[in-house]
Amino acid sequence: MASKGFEPDVKVRTKEYRIGCVGAGMIMAECHLAAYREAGFPVVAIASRTKANAEKVATRWGIPTVHDTPERLIEDEQVEIIDLAFPPDQQPALIRHALKQKHIKAILAQKPLALTVEEAVKLRDEAAKAGKILSVNQNMRYDQSMRVLKQIIDNGELGDIVFAQIDMHAIPHWQTFLEDYDRLTLANMSVHHLDVLRFLFGDPDEITTLTRKDPRTRFDHSDGITVSTLRFPSGVLAVSLEDVWSGPRQEGYHDDQHINWRVDGTKGVAKGTIGWPTGAASTLTYASAETTGGEWVSPSWSTMWFPHAFIGVMEQLQHAVKTGTPPALSVADNVKTMALVEAGYRSIASGRTVKLSEIAI
Repeated sequence: MASKGFEPDVKVRTKEYRIGCVGAGMIMAECHLAAYREAGFPVVAIASRTKANAEKVATRWGIPTVHDTPERLIEDEQVEIIDLAFPPDQQPALIRHALKQKHIKAILAQKPLALTVEEAVKLRDEAAKAGKILSVNQNMRYDQSMRVLKQIIDNGELGDIVFAQIDMHAIPHWQTFLEDYDRLTLANMSVHHLDVLRFLFGDPDEITTLTRKDPRTRFDHSDGITVSTLRFPSGVLAVSLEDVWSGPRQEGYHDDQHINWRVDGTKGVAKGTIGWPTGAASTLTYASAETTGGEWVSPSWSTMWFPHAFIGVMEQLQHAVKTGTPPALSVADNVKTMALVEAGYRSIASGRTVKLSEIAI
């Protein structure tokens, strides 16, 4: 069944600002630039830690200018928006360099914004003082099933929300720079799910997180498989489970990697899948005692989280620049997601439930 007036993907309202891309890894080459090509966003320059890598990506996507260093790109006066895809230990310095440039109107940063909540708070405040828009790429909010779920919840079709869960059994692509950090799954995978739960239900009061090592991950890490339980002021209880082991991965073994989600309400239920582990579109089906007569309805779409969600991420930033309104993905909001991740790590370390009020932001 086609969607009933739902909007799984954003309408592109603004696309005239010139983008300079910093980074030439998988997420930039396969997601950002694929999305920008489809949406017609002008990418005028690229730079990375290794110029040769930037040149390869520039050739593939027809980007006219390749700079020797990220700093030189940020100083290029033809660039209006900086699109960062850099490790979180190096990202803050580049953000600060961009905040000093008169010609830079906005910055899109990756998550995690920085290695600590304290550093993220400083960046939030420095961007505000500089009068520039700093936005953080929480792209799961633009996954098609999450957007439609949000619309269903906001329409009241599920009534009051009682319980929610995200159930992941899939193997992420851990970037090599993560080997230098102790924190792994909660900061780099669970952050998608914790943020989207905030998007759906608001800010939680508390979080309880348990973890164990992932047998597949060879480098040292404090958190492998993670299970977090969140309680919200509305009464919603939510579980976010990240089983990054998900079983053997070897020749002849037919794995069943998947991410399922479910939301129960007083008037209905919505459930679905997140498609990225298998390269498919995400799905959603729901039944409402109020609006579907208790029948299951399944809106559909052909677009996917990767790469199409990245259209929405850059579009919301361009639109904020044009209209002078706050971006949908503001740094101030992202600091709250970082505080939630920090509370999860504090829960692991202390073996207890942690109130979000304990994390100063």
